[in-house]
Amino acid sequence: MTGHFTPLPDGGASVPLDEVEISILRSLAVQLMELIGPGEEPAEREGDDLLASIFSDGPSEPPADPVLARLFPDAYGGPDLVPDDDVRAASAEFRRYTENDLRSRKREDTLALIRALDTLAPSAGGSAELRLKPGECRQWLGALNDLRLAIGTRLEVTDEEDGGELLRLPDSDPRKPMVMAYLWLGGLQETLVESLMG
Repeated sequence: MTGHFTPLPDGGASVPLDEVEISILRSLAVQLMELIGPGEEPAEREGDDLLASIFSDGPSEPPADPVLARLFPDAYGGPDLVPDDDVRAASAEFRRYTENDLRSRKREDTLALIRALDTLAPSAGGSAELRLKPGECRQWLGALNDLRLAIGTRLEVTDEEDGGELLRLPDSDPRKPMVMAYLWLGGLQETLVESLMG
């Protein structure tokens, strides 16, 4: 897994991906979509009903799954960090009005990644070039970030130093494939950011 993004003249970016890389990225993205959950289809509404749908209530409690809790963190540090009833209430209120939109954006970003991958047809033993427009790059950045957060949470990575320690795991360690995916995604994310800034 060596593909790195390079800038395109139109402000987008491109990366060569082989069949294995496409398969890994797609599989991870599908798993993330399943974890985030299906979205609610917006109903056709008029007037006040449209306003009500925009401000529909979401969950007020943080998710129990550690990955989802990392993807949808408490606005004010969470009850363990700020044991104050007023802060907890404010955090619950904030979550109630923002989590559904955040989930929707994460689904859209991840779906954009999957759809882009589905357009690729690498030659036998070769690679295909993925070309992203600027807007697609932003969606890919969001999806790559979410994938890294999810994997890092499962691996219990607490800072960048942990990634280096995990790299030294023996090949027999069952975490090793996920560590390699975590580090590879980090490289893709970094080179995509550099491509957009260049």
